Amino acid sequence: MNSFCIKINNDNILDYLLKRIKEINFEELVYSKNKFKIYENVIIHYQGKDNEKFLSFLSELITEVILEFYEEKLIKQILNYNYFYFNEYERTEILKACIEIMEDDEKDRLKIIEKAAYEYLKENKSMILEGFVYFRLKEYVSYLDNIIDIAVNQFIIDREYTEFINLLRIYVNSKPSGCDVLHLIYVNGESVILDDNENIVSVSDNILNAKYLSDISFSSNDFALNTLLTMLPERIEIHLIGIEDEFINTIKLIFENRVSLLGTVLSNPK
Repeated sequence: MNSFCIKINNDNILDYLLKRIKEINFEELVYSKNKFKIYENVIIHYQGKDNEKFLSFLSELITEVILEFYEEKLIKQILNYNYFYFNEYERTEILKACIEIMEDDEKDRLKIIEKAAYEYLKENKSMILEGFVYFRLKEYVSYLDNIIDIAVNQFIIDREYTEFINLLRIYVNSKPSGCDVLHLIYVNGESVILDDNENIVSVSDNILNAKYLSDISFSSNDFALNTLLTMLPERIEIHLIGIEDEFINTIKLIFENRVSLLGTVLSNPK
């Protein structure tokens, strides 16, 4: 018979672990719960002969418990330690971004924890669960640290983008319109601007009077955006062929109700 003891000092984790052991259909398995000093001891006995299967079962069970009760806690602790200069709201948003990133990467983090648990189980007959989490999962903590770095970088980019949009929106709303309407022809990520007489507006003529400077770039469409900000039309009619991408969404955010999104292109530009 093979036995293993998991030591727990949290009632919620204890209840969850006992519930999952009961729910999982694993043959020739019996378990008991006993209190010794500060820990509740969940002792799991396996009466079968396939010890590798038993170790895999335990490592998967422990991984499930860690993800359920410790993962978010670890992320918050890393954020509070390494990124203390963000306020509570900002750290909450970064936490949400971490969870979204990991939803697409579930297999990798499962493997990291399961591998560490399996190696530990092979050499030991008992585990203080919290001690295992904080002292035996260095690779997993490093993985979380990397995920947090990605989420923080994305948060900073998104924040700068929002500030960029807000500044340009304030500028647009503080200036009088320079013309009645401009037509933005947008095909496969490339822009052409026409005036109300369907003449091409030269974007290069307007770049010398640039109305914004930003690290946020839309490549060749920077020139088109600058032209719109320089001429400040009362209306912008976007003739879109293809999908509505980040650049088009940016135009809509900056110019708001001045923008009309159409799906057809004008006659041949002159």
